[in-house]
Amino acid sequence: MSVRERHIYAGGNTARGYRSFLNAILTGLDRRIVLTGDAEGLASRLIEKIGEQATRLGKRVEWIHSPFVNGAFDGVVIPEWSAAVVDGGYPRQFKPEGPGLIETYVNLQDAVDKQKLASHREEIVSLLERIEASTLEAHQAFAEALRIHDEWEGIFIAHLDREKANQVGDEVIRLFFGEDTAAKRARVRRMYLGAATSAGPKDFVPNLTAEVSKRYLIKGRPGSGKSTILKRLVAEAQRRGFDAEVYHCGLDPNSLDMVVLPERGLAIFDSTAPHEYFPERDADEVIDMYERAIQPGTDERYQSQIATFQKRYKEATKRGTACLKAAEECRIRLSLIYQEATDESKLAELEAAISSQLGSDR
Repeated sequence: MSVRERHIYAGGNTARGYRSFLNAILTGLDRRIVLTGDAEGLASRLIEKIGEQATRLGKRVEWIHSPFVNGAFDGVVIPEWSAAVVDGGYPRQFKPEGPGLIETYVNLQDAVDKQKLASHREEIVSLLERIEASTLEAHQAFAEALRIHDEWEGIFIAHLDREKANQVGDEVIRLFFGEDTAAKRARVRRMYLGAATSAGPKDFVPNLTAEVSKRYLIKGRPGSGKSTILKRLVAEAQRRGFDAEVYHCGLDPNSLDMVVLPERGLAIFDSTAPHEYFPERDADEVIDMYERAIQPGTDERYQSQIATFQKRYKEATKRGTACLKAAEECRIRLSLIYQEATDESKLAELEAAISSQLGSDR
């Protein structure tokens, strides 16, 4: 199955604050158009226009979704042009590789009438303060959720048969590689499997695994070794020279939720809440870490404690989601202010200039 549009998250509001893998996603591209100016909403508008134009020309595109506003974009990658257009506004983290050579910066404030903005000065300052405060509260709530999750994990870590867990890891490596190696250096792209958003956790697993011929769905409990197996798989792919798409956890970026090996046509992902999926293809296989490596009866023995952890975890993530919703509402109001102050003819000129640099006008 050929997928012309892919959907990913480069950044996320996590238990460790805002964290981004944007540089890892853009590695190897010849051109990067970076939209600056922090004119809320304008970057997403331009990104969407450029992406749609590339789509109309029959190019494959990779949409980088915003974790701040549902339906908005932080970037678009067009592999056939070896190019990307990305939002470089705060707090997105971006390390340039060659300013003026690889990166070109476009200031969106050039399309904004500053006199029109001036009448909204106090409101803009207030909205930005509220966005910062609500986002910080969200990160704090997610940090609490992760602490609870770590306590929850403790039950199953204490009843994990590490030898059996390692045997599962060995099996996965054999399934993915056999004795094969590739005579090249592996390329590893890192991003998020999903993100915490104002509408709760979102992911694009079906889209991201549409082109692989076989998927392994790892089931299990917190602390049953799922992420460890994925990390072993990535290390082995690098050692053997196979490219890997590595998808980090939206709550804890230090943990992995999915690995795709495009050259092998294989994917393996943590298929538990909040990204729970079930086999839907003939080739799908389930790897159940609870059955394979956790002492039988653990669920039953700790039923009450587990239920308490689940309740506390849901409450913390619910608070975080509410805070992201409050921040999103402020961003939407801010984007309306900037939209009203935008000179559409100047914005169209910026779009045309970007298109020309990308080669999409040819």
